[in-house]
Amino acid sequence: MSDVINVLKVLVSKNSVTPDDGGTLNYIESLFPDFEAEYFNKGGVSNLFLKKRFGHGEHLCLAGHVDVVPAGENWATYPFRATEQDGYIYGRGTQDMKSGVAAIVQAVQDIVTFNGTLSMLFTSDEEGEAEYGTVMVLEELKKRGELPDYSLITEPTSEHHIGDIIKVGRRGSINGTVQINGKQGHVAYPKKAINPVHLFADRMVQLAGHKFDNGDEFFEPSQLIVTDIRGGMEVTNVTPDSLKIMFNVRNSTATTKDDVEEFVKHLCHGLDYSLTVKQTSKSFITDSHSKIVEVLQNSVKSVCHTEPELTTGGGTSDARFMGEYGVKVAEFGVVNDRIHSVDERVSIDEVEKLYLVVKDVLEKF
Repeated sequence: MSDVINVLKVLVSKNSVTPDDGGTLNYIESLFPDFEAEYFNKGGVSNLFLKKRFGHGEHLCLAGHVDVVPAGENWATYPFRATEQDGYIYGRGTQDMKSGVAAIVQAVQDIVTFNGTLSMLFTSDEEGEAEYGTVMVLEELKKRGELPDYSLITEPTSEHHIGDIIKVGRRGSINGTVQINGKQGHVAYPKKAINPVHLFADRMVQLAGHKFDNGDEFFEPSQLIVTDIRGGMEVTNVTPDSLKIMFNVRNSTATTKDDVEEFVKHLCHGLDYSLTVKQTSKSFITDSHSKIVEVLQNSVKSVCHTEPELTTGGGTSDARFMGEYGVKVAEFGVVNDRIHSVDERVSIDEVEKLYLVVKDVLEKF
């Protein structure tokens, strides 16, 4: 069991701030001389794809990212050196998600055989734009006809204790900006101006918090959240010439980018306005009766002695690309209470249990 912790300590010692892998991928490759290794590098991003065919069964891909966000200031320990203290490992990326990568690496090293094709996909660009990361590798695999059937991503999905959450989908993310145009003027002569704030004031209540659907057992309702409002010059005697409102919708599979765009257009009818709406990630759901979900559920129950909840909450991850390419994907990992924070840490017990879960999945798949 200490082997997975030793791997984690090596990974944490690599300064792999996006998009630099910090030598992490070469280290991982060196542990698997019997796997076919292929690098996909572009735009400063490195991706490693390791593959081995054990038998004639289905293709399972274990995936994750080795890049981390910048450490920031005021750490009690050096962020790129794994510090063990009171049952925890401290360091940048311990939760997000070098513990997950360590669990994959050690579990694959420890299995003797597998029923089908086993691969591992690691990228150095999940925390960034992700343009040349996992999605680029999947596109190439699609061209070759080598896309995996299933994928397990060891993102830090647990909320209160390891084993309470398995993610079987993710909400999409739709960003929008609407600008209402008016005419600047002196505050004492409002009839000579066109105040865009006044024009849109009674419509704002319809925009903010609007729910496009009612959600379901896996997805919360797709809701429009206002993220920024700007207008005027921060003075009290001049009315603004425009009002800019930015918003985001974390959408379920029941709501599309077109739904959002049409709603805002209808709301702005009769106004002089401009609107841009962009889908930055797509929503997806994996059938709860699919092989990867059922095997993972059973492994979590066996190792963690919990009844994991199947959810789609949280932010985005590279699972969205797996879903987009038709790969049945599930996510499971350690508690995420300190991801991206100062003094990020992970429980040693959680890492060891995660390793056992991944190993159990491989043995049962």
